[in-house]
Amino acid sequence: MENKSMEFVQKPLPESVLKTGIILLIAGVVIGVIGLLLDFDRMIFSYLIAFVFVTTVSLGALFMVSLEYITNAIWSVPIRRIMEFLASALPIIMVLSVPILLSMHSLFHWTHTEAVANDPFLSGKEPYLNTTFFIIRVIVVFAVWSLYYFMVTGNSRKQDLTKDQKLSHRNLVFSAAFIPLFAITISIFAVDFLMSLEPHWFSTIFGIYVFSGTVLAGLASVTIIIVMMMEKGYAHPALRNDHLFSLGALLFGFVNFWAYIAFSQYMLIWYANLPEETFWFLARWEGYWVVISLLLIIVHFIVPYIVLLPQPAKMDPKRLKFISIWILVAHLLDIYWLAMPQMHSDKSGFYAIFEIGFPIAAVGLMIVVFAMNYKKFNIIPVGDPKLQRGINFRI
Repeated sequence: MENKSMEFVQKPLPESVLKTGIILLIAGVVIGVIGLLLDFDRMIFSYLIAFVFVTTVSLGALFMVSLEYITNAIWSVPIRRIMEFLASALPIIMVLSVPILLSMHSLFHWTHTEAVANDPFLSGKEPYLNTTFFIIRVIVVFAVWSLYYFMVTGNSRKQDLTKDQKLSHRNLVFSAAFIPLFAITISIFAVDFLMSLEPHWFSTIFGIYVFSGTVLAGLASVTIIIVMMMEKGYAHPALRNDHLFSLGALLFGFVNFWAYIAFSQYMLIWYANLPEETFWFLARWEGYWVVISLLLIIVHFIVPYIVLLPQPAKMDPKRLKFISIWILVAHLLDIYWLAMPQMHSDKSGFYAIFEIGFPIAAVGLMIVVFAMNYKKFNIIPVGDPKLQRGINFRI
């Protein structure tokens, strides 16, 4: 078949894309900062939610990069750079963890010395749940993710120039080593930033629960971008809806996987009926939280399941774009559901309207990161030996 990979000329993105990202970023930060001044206790939780959201989007994309290399996938090669671009936010996000580290006393009950001293349960967890070790874990976790990102993307970009096939093999080796580290680090991240908000509660399946949402968020973000690029003519002209099928199938698969893990966690705790486990769920079935809990089931599982169930839907650009945006909103709701019940504020509930600020800034940040990467690097890995087969991929 005729080689079409070299015929592609990358068109510059409209300046409006970067400007939109900057506007959202600035507007979100301004709204968030005003909220912090009015109700710090509430808004630092909002900041944490936005931080976890943008981390999971980037980390989910990075996981997809590693998965492509270790499975020797063909279909995803032409869109791998989108995953790399999204993952490039991780070193920046590490810096964004500083406000959380400076506000740990407002977020984490286990940082209160007097509470730990009077609570045997917290005293038993003190060797792990202490400020110094928490900061060390944050640095190590983000260092592992960033190191893998720099190594694998460095080789990928170098391959654009050298066409050296050995670089693909090196990335395969790096990815094989990264996967077990990824499993450990994402579990640490989930426990530290989300589960330890309620230090008396624990779940052995919580790391997998956060993993399922992380991969789903990364997949949804990649899907939105590639569909929009195909619609606007910025993707490789040889890409077809066939390339979307695997993204649609993976979205459908992880929607079901998330629901399975969520139900498994709930069922095991409900069946055991231990007070030290059930209280966490009972808090989410009180007041308006019962509405959010039921809404989460509908938004995060039932609607995506129905939309993605027919096989043609997995190749329909409009439907994929809609459901990907829907899934990202559902993912944000999921993080809100995990974190916000631990928030205690004596201020007026009116200030809750400022909670939209930091999530808006998170969306703006991802747009800025993508636009800047698009300007600097090829949108397709022109030196990858599998690229032509990936472009020719058909269902």
